[in-house]
Amino acid sequence: MEKILISACLYGHAVRYDAGHCLLDDPVISQWRKEGRLVEICPEMAGGLPTPRPPCEIDEKTGRIMDEHGTDNSAAFEKGAQLALDLVQAQGIKYALLKENSPSCGVNFIYDGRFRSTKRVGSGITASVLKDHGVLVFSECDLDKLKSHMGVE
Repeated sequence: MEKILISACLYGHAVRYDAGHCLLDDPVISQWRKEGRLVEICPEMAGGLPTPRPPCEIDEKTGRIMDEHGTDNSAAFEKGAQLALDLVQAQGIKYALLKENSPSCGVNFIYDGRFRSTKRVGSGITASVLKDHGVLVFSECDLDKLKSHMGVE
């Protein structure tokens, strides 16, 4: 049975920076949950950040992950990305379903680092690390593509 790494917020855990979640309410996700195929992680919390926490964005010039107050949280994000990689490697996970726009989990888009709600093409640190290690990474916007890879119509 293929397992899928999933962002804990998409799984329904209240782990986002604002202490909210983004439960992905989809029949296939519900089925995978029942089958025990989903392995959830919040890389930001795994890396040591609390909930709630100030929002963070990746500075486009430096690549550092800063919160809105100017605190550099890059080390926590890097630790969380490494823990996510360790988890997929330990469990032989080949697929990840991650939260779009996040500085950790954004797959196709992230915020531009200026805290003006402007997005740019790019990936968060966890998504990038997983992709670099051969994991097929999808966002909630790409769920149909993941379903196709998993053989679900």
